[in-house]
Amino acid sequence: MSNSETFIDEVTEEVRKDQLFGYMRKYGWIAVLAVLAIVGGTAFSELRKAQTETAAQAAGDTILAALEIDDDEARAAALSDIEATGGAAAITGLLAAADLTETGDVDGAAAALEAVALDDGSPQVYRDLATLKSVMVQRDTLSVQDRRAILSGLAAAGSTFRLVAQEQLALIAVEAGETDDAITQFVAIAQDAEVTGGLRDRAFTMIVALGGDLEALISTPVTQVGDQ
Repeated sequence: MSNSETFIDEVTEEVRKDQLFGYMRKYGWIAVLAVLAIVGGTAFSELRKAQTETAAQAAGDTILAALEIDDDEARAAALSDIEATGGAAAITGLLAAADLTETGDVDGAAAALEAVALDDGSPQVYRDLATLKSVMVQRDTLSVQDRRAILSGLAAAGSTFRLVAQEQLALIAVEAGETDDAITQFVAIAQDAEVTGGLRDRAFTMIVALGGDLEALISTPVTQVGDQ
């Protein structure tokens, strides 16, 4: 009885092996394709990465070459002609706008900044910077209401350029003759935990220039300044 069971087990095992080899002959190509797909996908990913790095390096070299041009107008034209995407496109747009501003071409600078601000493919930090610079460049052409509306969004909590936008809003208050409000805003900037040394010094200077009592205002919580 034991021998019969052993014989049956051996036969069963052989049948299983035959079935396994049959499956491998019939469906083995699927495994081969899977391996090729994995290897091919990895190779394609590495190729794309190499192409991206090469394109970024080429864009960087082109930007550096344009920056070596001495003339502002020619440099702006060279930067505007660079074909780039994403962060590289944003950088060229911001640099071109700076040169156009130097030449007095406010409309051209505003157009370059708007292109960056509206580019969904550019990093948000560059888009916000372009928006901020656009308001500053067009301070003589945009209305107070329009500038305040744009800057208010940039001055919101969590914005990268929050304090700079708040400074611009305070300067608009000065421009509008709203001296007390401007002083309150400059005090808020000076008391902010994230303010830089340079921006704090500018806020102090403006508080004194507007006739504010610097020592008293800075020692008073900003929420109470407006009530005095």
